[in-house]
Amino acid sequence: MGRKPRVWHCNQFYHIISRRNHRDALFLDNGDYKTFLHILAIIYQKYPFELPCYCLMTNHYHFMLRSKEHSISKIMSLVNKRYADYYNTKYRLNGHLFEKRFFSKEVSDDDGILQVSRYIHRNPLEANMVKILEEYPWSSYPLYMKLNMNIPPYANRQIVLRYFGGSEEEKGLKYKDYCLN
Repeated sequence: MGRKPRVWHCNQFYHIISRRNHRDALFLDNGDYKTFLHILAIIYQKYPFELPCYCLMTNHYHFMLRSKEHSISKIMSLVNKRYADYYNTKYRLNGHLFEKRFFSKEVSDDDGILQVSRYIHRNPLEANMVKILEEYPWSSYPLYMKLNMNIPPYANRQIVLRYFGGSEEEKGLKYKDYCLN
């Protein structure tokens, strides 16, 4: 018996988590993280999506993702397949890289967008990987703090910052306070 198809609403964000088999490391060096982000950029060119929040952890990753044109299943199958191909080739492995289908939960309202973004961005802090969130380079969090950074086209931080008033810098500082409290 096949799996039930996922429900996809084109105007909704989804909190997505994908984990490596056996909770083994999904990213073994900085090149793996960079390649994963490069894969996102390549897929975005053909299948546009919005990713205001992401965090790549050691054995899994979190997205808050919306795709208005293509189902999240399409986007995620491309991301996971291309990264698995890269990883298996680099490390001379075969078989499944990810433990199962990705987890997804619809983010239902404005408060949910804020809560999920904070949850995603706080992951390295909660895992005791860093003491200061800005120090974790494999998250979208630094994009909210450093206004002069080169922001990938898929990383629409205005989705989150629109809930805070003031200049762009003030919005970033208010978001930082929100994430740390």
